[in-house]
Amino acid sequence: MKITLIGMGCGSSGLTEEAAAALSHAQIVIGPERLLQTVTVSCPKKEAVLPRDILSILETEVSLCSEACILYSGDSGFYSGARLLLPLLKGHEVMVLPGITSLQLFAARLCRPWQGWRLCSAHGRPCDVIFEVCHGVPVFFLTGGQTDPSSICRELVTAGLGFLTVTVGEDLGSAKECISAGTAEEFAARVFSPLSVLLVENAPRVARRCPGFPDDAFERADKIPMTKQEVRSVALAKLAIAPEEVCWDIGSGTGSIGIEMAFCCRSVWAVEKDPAAITVAKKNRSLFGAWNLHLVEGLAPAVLSSLPVPDAVFIGGSKGNLSEILQKIAGRNPKVRVCISAVSIETLSLACRELVSLGFQIEISQIQISRSRTVGDLHLMMAQNPVYLITGVPA
Repeated sequence: MKITLIGMGCGSSGLTEEAAAALSHAQIVIGPERLLQTVTVSCPKKEAVLPRDILSILETEVSLCSEACILYSGDSGFYSGARLLLPLLKGHEVMVLPGITSLQLFAARLCRPWQGWRLCSAHGRPCDVIFEVCHGVPVFFLTGGQTDPSSICRELVTAGLGFLTVTVGEDLGSAKECISAGTAEEFAARVFSPLSVLLVENAPRVARRCPGFPDDAFERADKIPMTKQEVRSVALAKLAIAPEEVCWDIGSGTGSIGIEMAFCCRSVWAVEKDPAAITVAKKNRSLFGAWNLHLVEGLAPAVLSSLPVPDAVFIGGSKGNLSEILQKIAGRNPKVRVCISAVSIETLSLACRELVSLGFQIEISQIQISRSRTVGDLHLMMAQNPVYLITGVPA
């Protein structure tokens, strides 16, 4: 059987001449009812089926038909069900015909090139919205199901990005087509068509660089601790964070470690019990554009159960709950990597003992920093308090 997978484009006018020719020769056309209704050429048989039933229909018709067409909305190569069907069509003569995607039509309506956009589908699949907007370019979202433009905008507002400019395209290519622009905050409560796409303009963010931002780049406040630059850079090197990983920062203070993490990974969940520290951390998140830093007010380990499973955890403060915190972390992910900052011998001893008891292989580093201070024309070195970093990895 000759099988043609056709991208129908957006609306009835999006069909290419090559696709129309294939439809005119088909003995059976298979696809969702909405797309079958747009087919104006005559064919002996049309079958409205769910994607999971396409293969069984083909197997039934293989002895009756020599040519079949399968319809997909938009383009057959852009977040299309064709990707899953193609490997199952071995033994058949297969042709794939593209269509004009909602992305192409939307960009054309806006008179903008789209080759520099980040492209994401939030239609029936998980989508980390905040991570996607942290790459310094506009982000195009296919939406649908439980994720619509307003729900994406609500996530942006929660992350402190309610000011971002967004544009929504509804029912593209149809008589009901509507394009509207505003801010994420304005659109967070608005109702949109189920057939919508969303463009989010790039979120401001400082340029990515190696870990260890200068201490004076951060907003500070009295009695709110901050991990020093040299310690931050070593701690992140010990944790060896990868781009797709989820991180925790427990006892986050000003948020300096969490912000450094945010430039290295998918998302960071920073736990801090002091509301004043949370306020400072929010300012630093905005200052650096570390929008994938999620601030959680509360005391560990009580609040840890609600957080995503971590790949790497930094513990800068535990309020006397270090043993319970480590047990909770290991329970969530036995393969997690942990780095604990300690300034006292007692905390160092406790951290080592607990990590070993939980099956971690440990490494201890003592960091002794001296910084220069100018006295007249002279530069004197002033010693800082030593810091211990205890790193635990699965044995």
